Amino acid sequence: MQRYLDAVRAAELVRKVGHVRQLAGLGIESSGPDVLVGEICDIVPRRGADAAGHAKPLRAEVVGLRDGRVMLMPYGELHGVGVGSRVIATGQMPRIAVGPQLLGRVIDAFGTPLDDGPAIAADGWRPLKAAPLNPLTRPRVDTVLETGIRCIDGMLTLGQGQRVGIFAGSGVGKSTLLGMIARHALSEVNVIALIGERGREVREFIDKQLGEDGLRRSVVVVATSDQPALARARAAYAATAIAEYFRGEGRQVMLMMDSVTRFAMARREIGLAVGEPPTARGYTPSVFAELPELCERCGTAAGGGAITALYTVLVDGDDFNEPVSDMLRATLDGHVVLARRLAQQGHYPAIDVLHSVSRLFGDLVTPEDQALVHDALECLAVYERNRQLIDMGAYKSGSSADIDRAIALWPALSRFLRQREGGVPRADALALLRAAMQGEAQP
Repeated sequence: MQRYLDAVRAAELVRKVGHVRQLAGLGIESSGPDVLVGEICDIVPRRGADAAGHAKPLRAEVVGLRDGRVMLMPYGELHGVGVGSRVIATGQMPRIAVGPQLLGRVIDAFGTPLDDGPAIAADGWRPLKAAPLNPLTRPRVDTVLETGIRCIDGMLTLGQGQRVGIFAGSGVGKSTLLGMIARHALSEVNVIALIGERGREVREFIDKQLGEDGLRRSVVVVATSDQPALARARAAYAATAIAEYFRGEGRQVMLMMDSVTRFAMARREIGLAVGEPPTARGYTPSVFAELPELCERCGTAAGGGAITALYTVLVDGDDFNEPVSDMLRATLDGHVVLARRLAQQGHYPAIDVLHSVSRLFGDLVTPEDQALVHDALECLAVYERNRQLIDMGAYKSGSSADIDRAIALWPALSRFLRQREGGVPRADALALLRAAMQGEAQP
């Protein structure tokens, strides 16, 4: 009898239906059905039916309500959709299947495998937009997370549960740095979201940057640049929900999103389509509300797990004060700046340590190591302030003891900051930094 009761409860006894009234760009306006914001609907095309006369419905999400009409945005192309097409409410809110079977897989924003592997058997479902954690239940970040990058581990030390932005223009090495960290960071699980990437770069990142060993303990969520804005935004939320699942299992999770700027661009497209007013550089107010909401879901949790988040920020026109960059710099727990001038000199990773900061550095590093790093940063700053004089030969040796010391230590410090491969333990990185301060650093 219980089986029949469950079947009756699961049966669709009432179907809420509306009809498309208007299509404008990426937005769909319909009269009905009675739905909630965020609910998933099926739009039945008027053309494109199979031999049996059945048309495959197009999934869309309710993004707004205006003047008694429902505003929707599709997850796919609008082929076959026209005025009068039926809009059927599914009663479902956006969610993603989760489970340990996700490890080693490449999926899209809906959890569908992209790697030609078998279908993923889910252990359960998680909503894409979960309730934020109570800030008073979050343990403090007090454990160092080793990334294998000696510049970061030695001078910009990160902690388990910290949220950091990697700020750079296009073509400066963000993806390469992410791949090095994914292979060598001492995290149990990596969740990598590739948002708005070129299709060619997805395979390149997985094969070349991530590698087989990195993929084995990673989940890669992909939404390429040719997909609709809603699918790109959904991929960012899906990756965060998957990371929350593994954190709930008590795991140390590394969430890497490349890039959060393309997520912001997708949200801008959605906001403009539903009639939001554009503000700074065309970004809508909802963008600046959703960015902190997305970032705040990461961090430590009372169960012992933690999500350490690395968000790449694609700086528009190398302007590090553009709206998205400026807001994320204020929201996150630190920022790593990649400089184009360093990349042009063949300096990789192109990390500008003088413009980068880890806000938890003082809580994670011993006073002795802090003094060492501050001394190194002071030498680098003195050299940079006087670089033009030094390069022109206008500086006379002996004029300043600080400049003389900076010039003497510069070659060793420059060699320390360059690294071809990751995997250097943090203790070795600090030992190399001490040697560099004595002019003895090795390549």
